[in-house]
Amino acid sequence: MGDSTVTTLKGREQAVAHPVADETTGRRTLLRPRTPRRPRLWFEIMLIAVSYWTYSLIRNAVPEQRAEALRNADWIWQLEQQLGLAFEQSVNHAVNSVTWLIVGMNYYYATLHFVVTLGVLVWLYRSHPGRYAATRLVLFTTTGFALVGYYLYPLAPPRLMNGQDFVDTVLVHQTWGSMASGDLKNMSNQYAAMPSMHIGWSLWAGLTIFALSTVPWARVLGLVYPVATLVVIVATANHFWLDAVGGVVCLAVGYGIALLWYGRQPYALPRRVAEPARRKRAADAPAPAAPATGASHSPGASDAPDDPETSNAPPRLRVPKQG
Repeated sequence: MGDSTVTTLKGREQAVAHPVADETTGRRTLLRPRTPRRPRLWFEIMLIAVSYWTYSLIRNAVPEQRAEALRNADWIWQLEQQLGLAFEQSVNHAVNSVTWLIVGMNYYYATLHFVVTLGVLVWLYRSHPGRYAATRLVLFTTTGFALVGYYLYPLAPPRLMNGQDFVDTVLVHQTWGSMASGDLKNMSNQYAAMPSMHIGWSLWAGLTIFALSTVPWARVLGLVYPVATLVVIVATANHFWLDAVGGVVCLAVGYGIALLWYGRQPYALPRRVAEPARRKRAADAPAPAAPATGASHSPGASDAPDDPETSNAPPRLRVPKQG
């Protein structure tokens, strides 16, 4: 045999891995669109409960700067008059003259704010899990920016203004459930009217229903709901219409942050969450082949599959007859 030759790596640089500090790596990671994950029920229940408790705690902990809140209310009212759009008092008096209507609006204001919002969250969780987290992010971000508004701009609602003829419809008609009047008013910050989260939440719910529902009448209700809420908050003298504008601005910020975080608007995300790669690989893996029971298939043997309970039994030995 000939002599074996050994080729040496001369003139070549040995590749050595060195950690490279890329200043843009962290930035690219932050800007990379997030992939929606399947929501977990226990986590979502805990998150919503803790978030609402925190929201209520912070909202009610904002100092009730009564004098400043009343001055801001006077300024808002004068601005609306200069714009020729100071219609809140007329709507308040007109609706208050119809008892069944204003009583219904009082209960609307006290209940649907929470019922519809939670109902839409449950519907998203069950029917649109791939869009749930992004849409929930919009709601939470909107609420967070509202808290900043309550702190920076205390505002009295029209029913608490001095020298004006607004009717506090909850007090007059003795309806229950409102945190704005009656015995419950001491549990809530009365001067946190700007922005209106009744509008922010109702517009969020309405847009979500309109964008994702396939039922025509439900989509119509999605559009009607925030408009009806605007009428209610004005008729009950709990907000100026400019408070509603503040709620819309906060909601727009919420959608903008969700767009930056996920790379797409929540409603454009896939309806279902993508299956994890590990689980998908396990599902796509071929089934293991059945173990061979012999070197060859003897003539006359049955072609039927082995019984699953006995397929691992050792092969039988044939003993020749002695005769």
